[in-house]
Amino acid sequence: MKAISAVSTTKDAFMAGKEAAKRVVDQLSCRPDMLWVFGAISYDQERLLEGIRSVAAGVPLIGCTTDGEISSSGITEESVVVLGLACDDIQFHTAYATSLSQDSYLAGVGIGEAFKNSTCRYIQIFSDGLTGNAGKIIDGIQAVLGKDIVIAGGTSGDGGLFIRTFQYHHDRILTDSIVAVAFAGNFSFGTGVGCGWFPVGTAKLVTKSEGNVLHELDGLPALQVYEKFLGRYASRLPAVGVEYPLGLIPSRADDDEDGYFLCRATMGVDRDSKSIIFAGDIPQGSLVKMTMGNENDVIEAARKAAEDALAEMKTGSGEIQAEAVFLYSCMARKIVLGSRTNEEVSEIRKIVGNDVPIIGFYTYGEYAPAKKRNQSFFHNETVTLTIIGR
Repeated sequence: MKAISAVSTTKDAFMAGKEAAKRVVDQLSCRPDMLWVFGAISYDQERLLEGIRSVAAGVPLIGCTTDGEISSSGITEESVVVLGLACDDIQFHTAYATSLSQDSYLAGVGIGEAFKNSTCRYIQIFSDGLTGNAGKIIDGIQAVLGKDIVIAGGTSGDGGLFIRTFQYHHDRILTDSIVAVAFAGNFSFGTGVGCGWFPVGTAKLVTKSEGNVLHELDGLPALQVYEKFLGRYASRLPAVGVEYPLGLIPSRADDDEDGYFLCRATMGVDRDSKSIIFAGDIPQGSLVKMTMGNENDVIEAARKAAEDALAEMKTGSGEIQAEAVFLYSCMARKIVLGSRTNEEVSEIRKIVGNDVPIIGFYTYGEYAPAKKRNQSFFHNETVTLTIIGR
């Protein structure tokens, strides 16, 4: 197994794709079995893939647009990052589903059906970050493959414009879609997830909600509750909501002791009905708290996530060699960290090893297994990573 990642900040879309892909192919010294591509929304997307294909025609490819790109060179913007992986022991199977906004659950079922005969143990998915319901996608996949299947990845971004995102599947450029790759064969992997946000104030009961639309907390309009919490910053909703997500309080005592909870970031506001739309479901009857994050806790959570992934990878028998890191981090983390953003990736590389190729991007939401839950969920505000090795 061998992996190489590369980045290009060239402004011309075709040349950027060609340059990054050529570096990968040249350093691999062989044809990749799989390519991952994460690119800026500012590029001509068709020309970007054409540039990659001019070097790696016919190689299976998956990826999406981002809110910032991550590679072995660190964090970049207005760039494209490419990782190529060559391995005789892994079989890659890809799939895609469209029309997330019409039926996200059905799209998830479609992905599950595509992989049900592949004997896969691990799946990466990249879905539209602005349409559909990411939680329902997970539900659909698990309905076919079971809750034990490990699902990781992120939702695509558009550089904070919140207008339209794109997903890549081979030579196709999609939107309102989900793309996926399943790993089957002889390989080792470990996953980790970290947050760094902490709950504040008293718990509130979700007294009225529909899917990812929150209508009432403790019988009061959701927007009214948020306005009281945010004060003068409330006029910046929904954008400011990614910095102050809602935390779902776990129903299990052991989860609470571990400090684990799912965060939900705001994606829209209906000021007429005083309701708030979130990136994931807010179950009616659940308890929630407002949350806040700070730089040190966010960086420490990234370090702990890397340690967890490495520890999980080493639970198997025999000597383990890390060969690649896939890293997906929420855009809100970049906002909170500001000039310290690179420290998140640096801490992870200290744990995993600076010589291990890395690729990823800043997302509008993340997919990963959750602590102690033994199944995968859709997250907000987290950093998630997978270490692949042999």
